[in-house]
Amino acid sequence: MQAADWDARYAERQQWSAEPNTLVAELLTDLPPGRAVDLAAGEGRHALWLAGRGWQVTAVDFSVTGLARGRSRPGAEAVTWVTADVLTWAAPPDSLDLVLVAYLHLPEADTTAVLRRAVGWLRPGGRLLVLGHDVDNVAHGVGGPQDPAILYGTVRLAPVAELLDVDRLEQVRRATPAGTALDTLLWGRRRSRSVVPRR
Repeated sequence: MQAADWDARYAERQQWSAEPNTLVAELLTDLPPGRAVDLAAGEGRHALWLAGRGWQVTAVDFSVTGLARGRSRPGAEAVTWVTADVLTWAAPPDSLDLVLVAYLHLPEADTTAVLRRAVGWLRPGGRLLVLGHDVDNVAHGVGGPQDPAILYGTVRLAPVAELLDVDRLEQVRRATPAGTALDTLLWGRRRSRSVVPRR
């Protein structure tokens, strides 16, 4: 989907709960605050939640309408809102303590390129959290995109995981009102001497 498609979708109605994803909150609650990017932030629910916990957060998305909804929420002044395409936007190398990528779905080659660049934005020891619809969700779960070419899987994220000390790389189940959805989770930290792309 293009930016205009997402603008129309956000203009029609709020897309998600104002609360963070349960697994995202579980993994990040005890992390000490630092500098973070919420990549493909949409309406900014995770960026706002992180800012409320003391993080310095930049929310990046190409949808003007989605970010406008985030900017209208309480606490929005604590977030830096950036309208940009995740395929071209970049943070300075070694500048972040956390990169969060929740439900960004691109063709596999683009996903790999974006996430490998994102590792380079992390300080040594900085955390990468990637969560998205698993390719098995099409046949065995509910909701989400139905195009396998843009979905996640543990094998598909392996080129990113190889740059990290990985805590978790697995398929996870998520309860929804319509039934159980299947997601892929990558949760790890940048190695102190990892060599990553600087593009």
